[in-house]
Amino acid sequence: MRKPPSTRPGRPGAADEQPPYFDLSPDEALAELGDPVGTQELADAARMAAEGRADLMSRGLDPEGRKELRLFSTWEVTRYMIPVATPHFRRVLKANPALPQGRSETEGGTRWFTLEEVLRLRAFFAEEGSKAKNYLPYRPKGLPAKIAAVANFKGGVGKTSTAAHLAMSAALDGYKVLVIDLDSQGSMTSIFGGRVADEWQTVFPLLARDYAETLQQENRLRMGRGETPVPLDETLAEALKISTGDVIQSTHWPNIDLIGAQLNLYWAEFQIPVWRMGLKGWKLWDSLTNRLDSDGVLDRYDLVILDTPPALGYLTINALAAADILLVPLGASFLEFDSTGRFFDMLHATFSSIEEGENLAARALGQPELRFEWDAVRAVVTRFDASQQMEMANLMQAYITPFMSPFRQGYTALVGQAGEQVNGIYEADYRDFNRETYIRGRETFDATYAAFKKLLIGVWRRDELDREAAQ
Repeated sequence: MRKPPSTRPGRPGAADEQPPYFDLSPDEALAELGDPVGTQELADAARMAAEGRADLMSRGLDPEGRKELRLFSTWEVTRYMIPVATPHFRRVLKANPALPQGRSETEGGTRWFTLEEVLRLRAFFAEEGSKAKNYLPYRPKGLPAKIAAVANFKGGVGKTSTAAHLAMSAALDGYKVLVIDLDSQGSMTSIFGGRVADEWQTVFPLLARDYAETLQQENRLRMGRGETPVPLDETLAEALKISTGDVIQSTHWPNIDLIGAQLNLYWAEFQIPVWRMGLKGWKLWDSLTNRLDSDGVLDRYDLVILDTPPALGYLTINALAAADILLVPLGASFLEFDSTGRFFDMLHATFSSIEEGENLAARALGQPELRFEWDAVRAVVTRFDASQQMEMANLMQAYITPFMSPFRQGYTALVGQAGEQVNGIYEADYRDFNRETYIRGRETFDATYAAFKKLLIGVWRRDELDREAAQ
């Protein structure tokens, strides 16, 4: 016989328990409501949040007030960074006292190394070690850096987290990385301890400079036709003095640099269409690419990672047009899959519209036509829970197989704990966790990076073979 439901008071699901929204007292609700909120109160909220953010950011800073990257143990170096056995690693250090020897917290204890020291050791093993092993990551000589954009206009999908951890993974792997934060919320900037006073320390002056140089070219043509040139305003004149190197700042990672973002960067979304209306010939979608290329950035770095706003605005269009590899993070749910499908639809509509508009004129003038192309586009499932989301993830994989990464980024205890802090997963000291928890937590991000690296070296190899064929 089926038992009747429990009626014990206070027990969830009890038969006599009413929903919490029944019988609410208007007077009690009023007493808890507080005063109306005006613009000054919004300023107070912003100030309080800024004070809290500053307090959280200050934890773990060095005496100069900057973030400091932790040290890496011999176990981590030989397991994750340099492919050598630990005993052999120790023998090499003993035989080469000029190499970094690390430091030990106790007599005869584990040795710990800075990342700068690990990079020096990796270079030594690449020069002197076994030629059968790849101590340095694959990077064809003479080819430019690859640009990877992480984008989706669905919030909460792990976009910034994915971009940050890919940058850290690549840095630990030995690549030199430039991270560009295009989101005015500045979360990526916070992760890397960036300090950005105003929009002049973001990509804004780079975009303004590209427009200003295009306007100067137009003015030369105008003057040749006897027409009055368009004057450059103060903003454009100032932007002409700024190069990409002026807005790049170093981070606490020795091989990760940053172009940061802050709230004022959002004004670019309003200024760019004004510039475009003033000069139809300005190809706004190429402005970021132009600056990275002409200022030599793509020769100084191996990888450029772009973190985009959660919207398809002008900054995102610049990022997507610049990208060689496009990664689209999403969760394994219907709503996120639906949103991502619409994101791809909007990408198609936007870029095909640009192509159509530009190519009408190109065909009339007998010029080459514009065609946007990406080396690879992959959707990546993030925060994956195999116990609850396997069926949905498999369906998504079946529906858009060519555009889905085969790896799904799992959610572990380490991901959750590290996500509550300012630091990334790779900045977490494994001694703060159970070692097995740390290993499992790293596995999911290591595998995400492995899938990305396979794309990266694949497109580099294709470029390398194309170059050889052309020669």
